Amino acid sequence: MHYTFLKGQPVLGACCRTNIGGFHITDFLRQLLSLKYPYHVANFTWEKAEELKKEHCYIAADYMSELQIFKNNKEEAEGKTRYWQLPWVPPPRDEPPSEEELARKAAYKEKAGQRLRDMAAAKRSQKIADLEEKLSGLEDLMDHLDGADESQTTSILDRSGYVSQQEIKSDILKATQSLRKAKGESNGNEENADASGADKYPLVSVPDDMLTPEQLKEKKKQILLKTTTEGKLRAKQRRAEEAALREKQEEERRTENPELYFDELRARYLELSEKVDQRKRQKVNGNNNSSGAVGRGERLNAAQKERMRLLTTAAFDRGKGEDTFGMRDEDWLVYKKMSKENEEDDDGKDDDESELARIASKIQEVDPTFVNKHDAVEPAPDPHKVRPLTAEDFRIAIGIERFRCPEVLFQPGMIGVDQAGIDEMVSISLRRLLEDESVKERLCQSILVTGGSSLFPGMIPRLESGIRQFRPYLAPLKLVRAADPILDAWRGAAAFAASSKFGKQTFTLADYREHGESLFHRYNIVYTL
Repeated sequence: MHYTFLKGQPVLGACCRTNIGGFHITDFLRQLLSLKYPYHVANFTWEKAEELKKEHCYIAADYMSELQIFKNNKEEAEGKTRYWQLPWVPPPRDEPPSEEELARKAAYKEKAGQRLRDMAAAKRSQKIADLEEKLSGLEDLMDHLDGADESQTTSILDRSGYVSQQEIKSDILKATQSLRKAKGESNGNEENADASGADKYPLVSVPDDMLTPEQLKEKKKQILLKTTTEGKLRAKQRRAEEAALREKQEEERRTENPELYFDELRARYLELSEKVDQRKRQKVNGNNNSSGAVGRGERLNAAQKERMRLLTTAAFDRGKGEDTFGMRDEDWLVYKKMSKENEEDDDGKDDDESELARIASKIQEVDPTFVNKHDAVEPAPDPHKVRPLTAEDFRIAIGIERFRCPEVLFQPGMIGVDQAGIDEMVSISLRRLLEDESVKERLCQSILVTGGSSLFPGMIPRLESGIRQFRPYLAPLKLVRAADPILDAWRGAAAFAASSKFGKQTFTLADYREHGESLFHRYNIVYTL
């Protein structure tokens, strides 16, 4: 608050009031430290911020020059920085396990692995026994049906829950395949390949002279597809034989040198894992399309795009020009590209993933604690994960905040208050006076500064510098700080209340009720500096 007294009388029209005070400085300091050290917010209490303000804050003679010191001159800035060390207890260090501990963990790991292997073997044996029992029951049922007449067949089927003998045969086939798979034997799919091929490609075995031109074209197409399918079956059989040979060789290596064998498994797992992950990333990113588009076209691989192009050409090029398709044997290769069955069906991907799963199971047999990352659910990354706090993080540095917070007295806009600073308020009060320049000069030689904020170091020089900017060159100016800026106002009021003039210079509640708010007494209050 800025009061103007002239000849012992207050000039109310020249008074100015600001909404900024010590409360705003303390709150601003607490907010700045909370933003600077968010993990120590609980330590920045109101009482502590008030204590830091009284002990370390000061008024900068030139705010921008002081900022440049902290920006450019590290040594001088370090000298003006104050530190507050919070209690910090270093975390306990992780000591390396002893040899006894390592041996105990290894023994426990081996014991757990053996237990898991025994459980898997028991489960596999139980599954094989259940399948053999089921298969034996189904075969006995079929033998019973083969020796029964039609009426007995219906009664037997009703009791067994089956609709027909064909359904029983289908279950026998499924049980046989499951049993062979559980025992590690071949399912015998190659034996049925010829029968299924005859049904799938009926025109292959029909002589050409018995077919129409359209059927001849279809026959060539079927021959090509059948050849491709048979080639795939042979390749699959060859891979199975190679896998059996590889299993035998791996077992020999494991017996000769278990540690080297385990290291090779680890290396092979990492290699395949990276390969599978890269393929998945390419699939998600649209084959590394750099355009950023996520449309349907970016989710197709090269073979799928080529197939769609051929289908589009076949659909819209009919009847255009002379049809010479089929005159060359190479023309029939287009059906191979257009067929979904012969599309690049990710055999390589399936082989890599199956090999990865096989290697992971081998590693788990040796190390039960191993977890296949492609089977486990990957946890979502934590965006708020931070590094461990150190003693340096518990050291609170108060540098720019020392003069930035009190600066709000001169620049209230720093905290969003649209008002003039306390130095500018003096010039505003002087402008509101209608007296001549001599009166203003006399007033400028008797400026009393009081209040808790006047105790900041550098307040009087900074306030004097700010007022001189609005006064004529070499105009006299005198500022005096109160003897006790915090309690002087209270002590003055207490002395006035204890004086004999207090009753004469005040009015009672009855006077106020009689005259209302318009009641105003004037007294000559004279002070000198």
